[in-house]
Amino acid sequence: MAGVGGRNAGFAWFVGVVSAAIVVTLLVLAVPMFPAASRWISEAAGVPQPTASAAATSAPVGCRDLYNEAAWAGLRWTEGAEMVASTDAPVSTAADLVAALEPQVLVTCTWTSGRGEISTTVATVPPDAGAIATAALPPLGFECAPEGDRVRCSRTEGDLLETIEAGGGQWVSTSQQAWHPTQYADGVAAAVWSRAG
Repeated sequence: MAGVGGRNAGFAWFVGVVSAAIVVTLLVLAVPMFPAASRWISEAAGVPQPTASAAATSAPVGCRDLYNEAAWAGLRWTEGAEMVASTDAPVSTAADLVAALEPQVLVTCTWTSGRGEISTTVATVPPDAGAIATAALPPLGFECAPEGDRVRCSRTEGDLLETIEAGGGQWVSTSQQAWHPTQYADGVAAAVWSRAG
C-alpha cells in the first residue's frame, strides 16, 4: 500500500514524543495546585471547609506517635511488656463523662506487663469538652487544672492513676493500673498537642 504523500514516520514519532513530554510536564506542574483547586471548587459549591485545628485532630495517629524514643524504649523493654492498638472506648471511671462527650477514638493503646496495665486513648471531642470535664470530674475525685490551652484532670485511688485531658477538640485519657512510668501522661499529652499545633 502506498504511503500518503507528505508524511514522514520519523517526524511523526518525534512530534508524538515531544507532545507526550509536554503533557507530562504540565501534569507535574499542576499537581501542587490540585488541593487548592479542590478547595476552590468545594467553596464554590458551598461545602464547609475544616479549620486548621480540625484538620490537625483528624490527622492519623498511631501508638508509636505517642512516645519519644526514651519512653518507647522504656515501655518496650519492661519485663513481659506487650502493646495492643485498637479503637476501643476510653478506659475510665468517669463513664458518664465519656458517654456524654462520645469521644471519636483515633487510637487506644493498651500496654500490659509484669508491672501492671496502662490504657491510653486519643480521640476527638467537642471544643467545649475541657469546660465540661472541669465541671463534671471534681465530684468524682478528680483534681482539674488548666494546662496551656487544655485542662488536665487526674485522680489516684490505690494503684490506679487516671488522667483525662481535653482542649481544642482533642481528648487524651490514660488509666495506669499499678504500672506508673515516670511522666507518662506528660509525654503523651505533649506528643498529641504538638501534632495539633
